Amino acid sequence: MTEGAGYSRRVTTPTPPPTGRRLPSVEERCAGGVVIDVHEGRARIAVIARRNRAGRIEWCLPKGHIEPGETLVQTAAREVAEETGITAEVLTELGTVDYWFVADDRRIHKVVHHYLLQATGGALGTENDPDGEAIDVAWFPLNEVANHLTFPNERRIAQAAWERLAGTA
Repeated sequence: MTEGAGYSRRVTTPTPPPTGRRLPSVEERCAGGVVIDVHEGRARIAVIARRNRAGRIEWCLPKGHIEPGETLVQTAAREVAEETGITAEVLTELGTVDYWFVADDRRIHKVVHHYLLQATGGALGTENDPDGEAIDVAWFPLNEVANHLTFPNERRIAQAAWERLAGTA
């Protein structure tokens, strides 16, 4: 869905309600995004690896929870820096992804606000991730990142970044 100059893409992944007893629901909001760096004339983005609950490695966009007093933009820049080691400036909003999952005997509705960021410094590394969730970080060419990202919704956000940079959005 395109909405004038304030272009926003909302991607929703429906999850059926759990069977049996009704779990309490909570909403979590977080922010992160696609951090772009141009290297040797090619746009590349920093993507993190983490282990899911089953122990499998997932490659995903950096993101995290909003700290008290932070704006979404501040959260996106901080989370990118913590999880990738790259300092970045937020350029524009890319879209929002929301999904449901069950953890700790509750249903969680997670809303993730994604931004396009431009790298301004730093070096790839996960040692500043306070939660220790990021186990690896790598640069991937923007036009090939969809081959590496685990989640379809994040592949769509990366595509939105590509369209923005190419001027086709």
